[in-house]
Amino acid sequence: MRIRKRTIGLILYFALIAVPIYWMLNMSLRNNADILSTFSLYPSGITFGNYVKVFTDPSWYMGYVNAIIYVTINTVISLACALPAAYAFSRYRFLGDGQMFFWLLTNRMAPPAVFLLPYFQLYSTFNLIDTHIAVALAHCLFNVPLAVWILEGFMSGIPKEIDETAFIDGYSFPRFFITIFIPLIRAGVGVTAFFCFMFSWVELLFARTLTVTAAKPIVATMTRTISATGLDWGLLAANGILTIVPGALVIWFVRNHLAKGFALGRV
Repeated sequence: MRIRKRTIGLILYFALIAVPIYWMLNMSLRNNADILSTFSLYPSGITFGNYVKVFTDPSWYMGYVNAIIYVTINTVISLACALPAAYAFSRYRFLGDGQMFFWLLTNRMAPPAVFLLPYFQLYSTFNLIDTHIAVALAHCLFNVPLAVWILEGFMSGIPKEIDETAFIDGYSFPRFFITIFIPLIRAGVGVTAFFCFMFSWVELLFARTLTVTAAKPIVATMTRTISATGLDWGLLAANGILTIVPGALVIWFVRNHLAKGFALGRV
C-alpha cells in the first residue's frame, strides 16, 4: 500500500510537470487565431509555421546563438575561478576564511537588481555594452559563489593524503591538480557546470539590460511577441519549447553526476 501511494504520488508529480510543457507544445503547433478562437486539448490543424519563423528569421535564431555563446563563456570562467578558490577553502585554514566564504554566498543571495546600475555604468565606460563578454562576466557575480560552494563540498570529501602522496612523488601542484585531483571530482565539476549553465541561461535582468541587438539573447528577444494587437501566443510557445531543449540536453549529459551530487548532499 505504501509503495502504491508513492507510485501514485510520483505519477501525479510528473503529470503536473508535463502538463504545462504539453500545453506549450500544443500552442506552438497552432496559429495565433486558432489559439484565441477555440479551446482544444490537441492541435486539430498542425502547423509548423511558428518554428519555421524562428529558424529562418535571424532576429530570432540569433537569440539562441547569443545565449549559448555567453552562457558557455560564463561557465568556463566560473569553473576556472571556482576550482582554485574551492581548493583553497577546502585544504587551507587562514584568517577570515569563514567570513570570506559567507561573503561569497551573500553575492548569490543578493537580488541582481542591486548590482545592475554599477555594472551598467562600468560597462558603458569600457564600451562593453551589447557584448557577450559583458553578460558572461555579470553572471559570474552569482555563478562563481555557487560554483565555489558546490566544489568545496566535493573537494572536502577527497582525503588530504592524496595531495601529500602526489607531492612526495614529485608532482608539481598544477600537474597534480589537473591530472589527479580534477578527475577525482569530475562529478562535482559536472554538477557545477550544469548549475552555472542553467542559472546563466534563464537569467533575464542582466541579459536584457546589458544587450541591445548584437548580443541580445532569446529570453530578451521573446518580449518581441508583445505588440499592439496582443501576444503572439504560438510564436511565444514555440520559442518556449526551443528554450527548454538546451537545458534538457545538459541534464541528459550530466545526469549521472547530478545523481551523485544529490547523494552527497551538497546540491
